Amino acid sequence: MTFKGRNCITLKDFTREEIEEILEFAAEVKSRLKRGEEYRPLKGKVMAMIFQKPSLRTRVSFETGMYQLGGTALYLGPSDIGLGKRETTEDIARVLGGQVDIIMARVFGHEIVEDLGKYAGIPVINGLSDFTHPCQALADFQTIAERGKPFKGTKLTFVGEGNNVANSLVFGGVRLGMDIWVASPKGYEVTEDVVEWAEKESAVSGGSLTVTNDLGEGAEGADVLYTDVWTSMGQEAEQKARLEAFKDYQINMELLGMATEDAIILHCLPAHYGEEITREAAYSPNSAIFDEAENRLHAEKALIVKLMGGEE
Repeated sequence: MTFKGRNCITLKDFTREEIEEILEFAAEVKSRLKRGEEYRPLKGKVMAMIFQKPSLRTRVSFETGMYQLGGTALYLGPSDIGLGKRETTEDIARVLGGQVDIIMARVFGHEIVEDLGKYAGIPVINGLSDFTHPCQALADFQTIAERGKPFKGTKLTFVGEGNNVANSLVFGGVRLGMDIWVASPKGYEVTEDVVEWAEKESAVSGGSLTVTNDLGEGAEGADVLYTDVWTSMGQEAEQKARLEAFKDYQINMELLGMATEDAIILHCLPAHYGEEITREAAYSPNSAIFDEAENRLHAEKALIVKLMGGEE
């Protein structure tokens, strides 16, 4: 399959077969690293990393990944660029497109990463936007596969707001044939356009999306329980209201007892223990949270190499 020169803005950009190919390659890349094999197909290549929002996992995984692949990553923080303030996004995209080989952007507004992809002329990876978080979902699916669960028919229940992480799990999971549930308080569900997309995709993939306000219904028989913080960066003014709305939407040992015996617990981190998840659940034998965090490195390396044509 041809990936070279393409963008990764959402997982809707890829077919089921392409997502599976990226995940298979991610497993191979991880195995090579664990065996101590040198794999540096991107010698001399440079990635520009645009950050409007800080992140531990995103910066470390992409910067480390480019180093391990033989390339270099340039960190460009908010004061370095001033997206849409000092220069237009289009101008920034065109400048970077002429000087580096690939761009990763972690931004607030999804339209920014869309514009970067439109004008850069080189591959652009969405490292997070307010609409999707595709690299996180790739790492999630890699972790699920490592735990021996097939995608087809696996019930993954996301507990919390229908946010960018939930959207990415829907886009990738439904396409892979999974049964995705999103259990949210009223008013915080995934948006109607995401539901409509999933309904159309389900007819082709055999996957499904169920949106519910009933946490127990979502957890019952789940193979994967997933959650995210109740209040994300930029939502601090809403914190009090969110604490009240989400107080019953927590992954804990009681909820885990409603899932399958070998259910996996996932969290994209950072975690606020005592809110969306208890520390006991996060550190239980069912938890794969830190394997999931590690897999950000491997999934992103696989994606970078694919988009740069390193395995074609």
